[in-house]
Amino acid sequence: MTSMASKAAAQDKGAPGSGGIRGFVDSNQQWISLVMRLLLAAMWLNYSLGKLGSPESNAQSVRDFKILPESLVTPFGYAQPYFEMALGLLLILGLGTRLVAIFSALLLLVYIGGIISLGARGIAISCGCGGSGGLVPKGHTRYTLDVLRDLLYMVPAAWLIWKPASKFSLERALLGDPI
Repeated sequence: MTSMASKAAAQDKGAPGSGGIRGFVDSNQQWISLVMRLLLAAMWLNYSLGKLGSPESNAQSVRDFKILPESLVTPFGYAQPYFEMALGLLLILGLGTRLVAIFSALLLLVYIGGIISLGARGIAISCGCGGSGGLVPKGHTRYTLDVLRDLLYMVPAAWLIWKPASKFSLERALLGDPI
């Protein structure tokens, strides 16, 4: 009998409104999702704003990665900051939150892969995240920090894929809770 009572008590600790981390998360999930939405939005807006004023410089940053064929460098370099801004604005509004989080996670994985490839190929540049990049002296790269930063931004993206419903979401106001 004691064993069954302790199992029931252990299960109750995770119930909404109960104590512990799970209870806190369950009872505050929509507020946590709002914070995650705004953190990810701030990151995308920060990434885009520094690039918007100098599309040629951003295209050069893309070229410096030496990944895309030259025919795609300029279109990608010009479109990238607008796509990042769109992701940020959609997150602020709370529209298509799960889909935007999926696109965010995928784009961050592309950025992480690009940064890792720079180190693997011995190319010494500044990644251009949040502005324009460029050549830097060997040994003056920040690839590890750049990858860790982008991995950290994966946390809110993953959270929003899992729990997209949040406070002050236009999507929620128009359509109800997301699936």
